Amino acid sequence: MSRENITALERRAALSLAAIFSFRMLGLFMILPVFALYAAERFGAVAPVLIGLAIGAYGLSQAVLQIPFGMLSDRFGCKPVIAFGLVIFALGSVMAATADSMTGIIIGRMVQGSGAIAAAVMALAADLTREEHRTRAMAMIGLSIGLSFAVALALGPILTHWIGVPGIFWLTGVLALFGIALLYLVVPNPVRHRTHRDTGAVPRFFSQVLHDPQLLRIDGGIFALHCILTASFVALPFALRDFAGVDTPHHGYVYLPVLLVALAVMVPLVVIAEKRRRLKEVFLFAIAGIALAEFGLVFFHHSLVAIVALLLLFFCAFNVLEALLPSLIAKFAPADKKGTAMGVYSTSQFLGAFCGGVVGGYLYGHTGIAGVFGFCALMAALWWLWARTMAPPRYLSSYMISLGESRPDGSGVEVARRESELLALPGVAEAIVVMEEGVAYLKVDSRTVDYGRLDRLAAEWAGTANS
Repeated sequence: MSRENITALERRAALSLAAIFSFRMLGLFMILPVFALYAAERFGAVAPVLIGLAIGAYGLSQAVLQIPFGMLSDRFGCKPVIAFGLVIFALGSVMAATADSMTGIIIGRMVQGSGAIAAAVMALAADLTREEHRTRAMAMIGLSIGLSFAVALALGPILTHWIGVPGIFWLTGVLALFGIALLYLVVPNPVRHRTHRDTGAVPRFFSQVLHDPQLLRIDGGIFALHCILTASFVALPFALRDFAGVDTPHHGYVYLPVLLVALAVMVPLVVIAEKRRRLKEVFLFAIAGIALAEFGLVFFHHSLVAIVALLLLFFCAFNVLEALLPSLIAKFAPADKKGTAMGVYSTSQFLGAFCGGVVGGYLYGHTGIAGVFGFCALMAALWWLWARTMAPPRYLSSYMISLGESRPDGSGVEVARRESELLALPGVAEAIVVMEEGVAYLKVDSRTVDYGRLDRLAAEWAGTANS
């Protein structure tokens, strides 16, 4: 196996799947900065907890169904499951757009979340890319999510001025249908579908993943981060409108420059964390930034200048954490259990969004804006204390090599021999050979591993398997 450049077909698959994912996330995120104000104006004296529930409702159904959707893709194929999920998402968007009550919008949002296609998209990306380029494809999809978030926060308030929140829901439905067209017209068809332990959850591994204290710290971290984010956006639109005096259509002009600067600041911090191997220090620094920003908003949400400065701190820290948390999962998860660990991680993320909406709405109704930001500051502080106990991460990267054709009849002796050969190579810390997939899952130290020797060994094994 040679370390060739990514092919045009692999690039097309990664970019088109990233676009499909972006269309879905764009619709979900555009509601975030505007829905609380819309609901208060549209439905009058509605209980704030219902506003928060509507904002976070998608997270509950997404959390419950995303792993089952991934398992369905193993049985029925990725494309049919993704298309089905996008249809459900579009249906939920229409339900929310046409609802005349908060209950109707909440149901629509839960239906939106029921189109949980994340695991199926990742599985299809794995089917369409070679092992040595899969990480790059996943990075493209991950980057699309981050860009969708930034664009959505800026566009949401502006589009609300022109088409209203119901119009955003309609637009979201149209984007989902456009995603289906992209799926069948642009995304290549895989030659075959296989279970990939680096991207998909394996049920028999759940117990081990759920009992790993380091992975649980990271799952708790992503739960806290998205709980804080969603709760903050229950209160933040009211702070900008009612205290800082910014009209709703102009909220996007506050978010856009803040997010652009935050993205620029994120890059050197992530480089320091990864390249200079100061990950835990940068990680704790970012959590402290979240806590400080939320604590500042408790006292200074009356000032536009203070809000902008504190939002800049918040999103700098948020972007760093969004980049580092998946990296920590990859470092702590066993080589062949990364997909299962990521499934639990994503479930925790969406549960955090749901809880943040509900708690944020409840607190806004009972304690006002300061109470919401105070809760977020306290949660970040508790997270920081818990994260301090995290073990220093091993600076290892996930890597896969193909062994040629899959061989379900591979013997335990052969597997042990190949794993021993891999572990004998410099820089290889873990090696799990899975003959039925024809793949070896590795954890390697990128500073000392000899990728050339790995490639030559894999090519030798592939030649033997195909002879």
